[in-house]
Amino acid sequence: MPSAPPRTRPGGAARSAPAARKAPARRPAPRTRDHDARFKVGRIVLVVALALATLKLVTVQTLQAAELKAAAERQRTVELVVPAERGAILDRAGSPLAFSVEARALVANPRTLARTLGDGTATMIQEMATAVAASTGQDRAELVDKLSADRGYVVLAEYVDPDVARDLRDRFPLIAEEYREKREYPGGSLASSIVGFSRWDAGEERITGREGLENSQDNLLAGSPGLRVVGQAEESAAEIPGSTQFERPVVPGSDLQLTLDSDLQFTVQRALADEVAATGAGESSSAVVLDVATGQVLALANGGDADRSTGSGGGNPAVTSPFEPGSVNKVVTMAAALEYGLATPDEVLAVPGTIDVADRTIKDAWSHGTENYTLTGVLAKSSNVGTIMTAQRVGEDRFAAMLAAFGVGVRTEVGLPGESPGSVPAREAWSGSTFGNLPIGQGLSMTVLQMAGMYQAIANDGVRIPPRIVAGTIGPDGLRTPTPAPEPVRVVSPETAAQVRTMLTAVTQDARGQRGTGPQAAVPGYQVAGKTGTAQQVDPECACYSRSSYWITFAGMIPAQDPRYVVAIMLDAPAGGSSAAPLFHDIASYLAQREGLPVSAEPAPVQTLVAP
Repeated sequence: MPSAPPRTRPGGAARSAPAARKAPARRPAPRTRDHDARFKVGRIVLVVALALATLKLVTVQTLQAAELKAAAERQRTVELVVPAERGAILDRAGSPLAFSVEARALVANPRTLARTLGDGTATMIQEMATAVAASTGQDRAELVDKLSADRGYVVLAEYVDPDVARDLRDRFPLIAEEYREKREYPGGSLASSIVGFSRWDAGEERITGREGLENSQDNLLAGSPGLRVVGQAEESAAEIPGSTQFERPVVPGSDLQLTLDSDLQFTVQRALADEVAATGAGESSSAVVLDVATGQVLALANGGDADRSTGSGGGNPAVTSPFEPGSVNKVVTMAAALEYGLATPDEVLAVPGTIDVADRTIKDAWSHGTENYTLTGVLAKSSNVGTIMTAQRVGEDRFAAMLAAFGVGVRTEVGLPGESPGSVPAREAWSGSTFGNLPIGQGLSMTVLQMAGMYQAIANDGVRIPPRIVAGTIGPDGLRTPTPAPEPVRVVSPETAAQVRTMLTAVTQDARGQRGTGPQAAVPGYQVAGKTGTAQQVDPECACYSRSSYWITFAGMIPAQDPRYVVAIMLDAPAGGSSAAPLFHDIASYLAQREGLPVSAEPAPVQTLVAP
């Protein structure tokens, strides 16, 4: 349909249609002050956050780059400690007294067993216990209890051969193994008081010494563990070949070589044990054998020497437990009197039955009136009165100096732990009665080793060589380093020492009417020089000298004319007042036979002890 023509105004002009009216435009609502504030805060927070992020990025990429890289490396590497083999302890011939072998401990996690095996746990525990018991000798029932416990860690067997441990692990993957080092003592109780014992220390992951030389020489024996830093595969925890980043080599421990003679040590140890058992003497009873020329300890035994299965080396009373020596100390008085020219061996003394010293009355062990004893007789018959008479000639100061020269009251520094110096009253502390005790071996104390050292000086022509028990060390490279020889000490002249040795042979003589106190120590075919001793022990109940308990001693040398060995013995309170001379005889006889000592060219001359 055609559109209508436009309307026109009068006059012929067309009139347009009226235009639509526009709605008035809305003006934006004015912003509030709160809205502007939030906008400004948001912009500030955004700027600060961007600044902090930028600063952190710069820090990570520059300042912390090396540290973060190292941390990342640590996440892929592991430190492996390489154990150092403990050094051996050897006798003088190189035979081992202690050495180490590699072992494994078998361990398990019972909780992991239960989670992993579920319903089959009980059956598997029975199988594992049976296998471990058969391979290691452990008690099967105890193993079942351990594997059934609600624990995260149990030790099934402490020391297992590595091959056995590997076989069990192959059969039972839930059994794990840990490195161990086992200490072996092939002689059992041989020299246990000297060597001591050691145990595996789980905290330090190595063997540590507990007693004896194992303890005192622990640093030397232990060596230094090595260290390897290697890469590890995350999925298997296995070492990645060729991934070693750092390696510190292991330094094995050094060997310790002693002066001990194993055969002699065994003989002395057994003989002392038999004597202790037969007489009921205490475990602190001891015996020491020294080489005269060097002062080296060839044997050192104690009545309490024990097998390490008891968890103890038995202690070492021969160097740690001093005692009052009694009459063996009379050699000090005799040596001083001869050295200072105050008496001669054949000089005759009129010896009464008692003597007063300050407020004390000293008497002999047997009752007698005044008798004529030679100086040799005073020593051989062990007269307390005659000894004190002679000591009074020597004087207190010279006697004290002679005690010091013999090493009484001073540690020998033998090389064994816990050594006691013994005791001698300080010279300024002596009372009037002190000089009535010391010359006869009471009021002072010494160890068996010190006692042996005194007689070594007489045997060695008057030169005391402090005893030593460590001959040297052998490093991981096989290089042997000998222990420095101790400084010799001149005690008396060779002439005095020879005179004293001859006097001491009278102790073991058994001539009619001229009998010494220790003929049981004599060894047929040899001249033997020595001295017996008996000293009262202290009764702890009254703090006074006991009338029933004694230290019984003997110290001597063989052969007397050219001494090779010194043997010193102490028996702790044997029943019936037993003598130590027979034990000396047994040890000296063994030495003479084993070493093939030449018999004496002539028997010891019979010396006059009691003058007509």
